[in-house]
Amino acid sequence: MTERADRSLPCSPRPDAPRDRPIKRPDKGPDKGPKTMSHIMIRHLPALLLALLCPLAAAAQEGVASFGEGDTEITLRSTTDIAIIRPLIERFTATNPDLSVHYEQWGSNNLFTNSRAACDGRAEPADALLSSGAHQMLWLVNAACARPYRSPATEALPEQRRWRDELWGITEEPAVIIYNTEALDAEDVPRTRFALLDLMRKKPELLRSRIATYDIEDSGLGYLFAHADSLEATTFGAMLEAFSRIGAIATCCSLSIIEGVSEGRYYIAYNVLGSYAEARAAENVGIILPEDYTLMMTRSFVIPRNAPHPEAAQRLLDFLLSPPAQEMLRELGLIAASDPAETSLLPSARRLISLSPPLLLALDRSTRERLFRLWDEAFSADAG
Repeated sequence: MTERADRSLPCSPRPDAPRDRPIKRPDKGPDKGPKTMSHIMIRHLPALLLALLCPLAAAAQEGVASFGEGDTEITLRSTTDIAIIRPLIERFTATNPDLSVHYEQWGSNNLFTNSRAACDGRAEPADALLSSGAHQMLWLVNAACARPYRSPATEALPEQRRWRDELWGITEEPAVIIYNTEALDAEDVPRTRFALLDLMRKKPELLRSRIATYDIEDSGLGYLFAHADSLEATTFGAMLEAFSRIGAIATCCSLSIIEGVSEGRYYIAYNVLGSYAEARAAENVGIILPEDYTLMMTRSFVIPRNAPHPEAAQRLLDFLLSPPAQEMLRELGLIAASDPAETSLLPSARRLISLSPPLLLALDRSTRERLFRLWDEAFSADAG
């Protein structure tokens, strides 16, 4: 692409600013917890669109950890849960004893906001970024916020997992349907989107307020999956209508949704990150790779243009792409098995969200307006 995206994306008010519609958050106070799908959209569309890109006036990391004792400390800002990625970063510092890693865990939208500010000199830059919000990382690359790098490891990546020597996909993780095995009979377990639609039609009372998904306003990953669904699925419109009809819940984040299914607060959750479900789900949580198609997300690695230690960040990237690290990622569930004998999923049903220019459409203003308008129209009335 010869033109670069407009970098003057405006910021929204804080999510806890006054809204025209009340948002129900049972037992968690006025500003936290899940939203019913019938209340998740702000009546004024422009404010909602801005909230996607800049959800917080002052974004902050969710957790911090330190690894290694090397004299050169690099900062890695990532959306990956510290507990899940810990073994991998420990292996990196063990094999690179001159380096240490200051690891910051962020939500995807907050990481995007912070990274844009760092690119413009309004915040301290990281040495490396690793985000589930691939569309947001692609925007940073297109806005000249990334540093190019090429090595045998990066060149060995499939084309779908690299772009312009500035963005690299480290993982392949599915968006899955999970369910409480004690709440659903075996014949009701939905193995396709069509089956889920049919179940919501046949048993609305069983599922009323018992289906959860990501809140696309608060979750960059949730928005990415919804955008991909809107392009891929003929069932997308019907799914939104059915979610509205049975009062589904939109909430954040992966781990709380998985916990909610295990505890029986939700019976089914849609488009949940499969790697986290595999790592954290209890025995009473079943995991389904939808047989009609399964979206695959790749966590995207960027070296910021103004990274303080770019050479060390390059060493981290090459490590993450090395065969031993990729095998560790498979063991951690961050690279999904591709053998149909293991997954019961045909190769033709895998839909990797490619790191390519069309992904920029996810942040195009007209695309956002269309997607949020569909959600607003579907969820503007109370279920029932």
